[in-house]
Amino acid sequence: MGQASSGSPMIFTAASYALVKAAIQRAQDRLSQDNFVPWKFHARNADFEPAANASRINIRNVTIQQQGIDSAAILKPLAGEVNERYTLSITTAGSVAITAVSSIGILRALETFTQLFYRHSSNAGVYCPGAPVSIIDTPKFSYRGFNMDVARNWYPPSFILHTIDVLAWNKFNLLHLHVTDAQSWPLDIPALPLLSQKGAYRTGLSYSRQQLAQIQEYGMYRGVQVFMEIDMPGHTSSIALAYPDLITGYNVLPDWSTYAAEPPSGSLKLNSSAVYAFLQTLWEDLLPRVEPYSAYFHTGGDEVNANVYKLDETVRSNASAVLKPLLQAFIDFNHGYVRAAGMTPMVWEEMLLQRNLTLGQDVVVQAWQSDDAVAQIVARGHKAIGGNYNYW
Repeated sequence: MGQASSGSPMIFTAASYALVKAAIQRAQDRLSQDNFVPWKFHARNADFEPAANASRINIRNVTIQQQGIDSAAILKPLAGEVNERYTLSITTAGSVAITAVSSIGILRALETFTQLFYRHSSNAGVYCPGAPVSIIDTPKFSYRGFNMDVARNWYPPSFILHTIDVLAWNKFNLLHLHVTDAQSWPLDIPALPLLSQKGAYRTGLSYSRQQLAQIQEYGMYRGVQVFMEIDMPGHTSSIALAYPDLITGYNVLPDWSTYAAEPPSGSLKLNSSAVYAFLQTLWEDLLPRVEPYSAYFHTGGDEVNANVYKLDETVRSNASAVLKPLLQAFIDFNHGYVRAAGMTPMVWEEMLLQRNLTLGQDVVVQAWQSDDAVAQIVARGHKAIGGNYNYW
């Protein structure tokens, strides 16, 4: 049992140094203040701990070595852009050595390091039951994401921060915030204040620009990139609470299922200059705020119901020949803003596989309806994210 101490400084960029310095402090805090006794790992009344007064070998030194120089994208890399491999060893003499190519690899190693120690039930310190330890670890998947729906179900910022902690402990690297939907718009857009004032479930159940920045920065320091999804043109009926002229087929009852996948029905109009003006204002407000923390921005595109456009006075048709060029113009407009902000666009699978739109080669396509969709997306030349809803 004993306390861990950090070793020699490494060659870092300023951003990398800040990441690693914070990670070292978290590791020290975890070991000294936030560890646990592993009662559940053992049979009842088992004698699994070393004696509190037993002779001990303390952790005498921790050497951390970064073997490469981080790229400029280290704070918000694309999946696979950063080498997360690390090695970790703990000797019976009390020496710890960590090596990694990148600062993110060091973050992953420090997470593992703290998980090798348990608190003694007598509060005599922490101990590592597995020494000597030798670990070589690298991720199997470059994209290890978690999709969190904060529109249908409100979660306070503190809960999202705790979720980021859990993701970091398990070495996830992306948190996808599905932040708006038909049910609510819980995201403050200062240039369009009515969106959250009227679209949130109630006053106060929305994320301010300061809270959003806090969430994204918190993730960044833990190697968990937080990126946004504004789903559209479907799943947008909450916009009608603030800007009713932008939405077609809002809250049709009782036959909502003719016009939407779930109630309340409503989609952004597809051929409206007012909608495009709204989108321009939205993107010019939001994208510069999230770009410092995100390599991706998700523009949705799932479950677009063609029938609702028979109610759209700017379209008056559900025919694919009519809707396809309008959807193409819609997505090209949005992705133009995403790219101009320096981010990579992401969409749901329907835009490619059902609507057969022409997407830029940089667009990442997220599959959710089947495993076969992943193969179809890759066959058409796009990077794919698999998230089959049958396993949700």
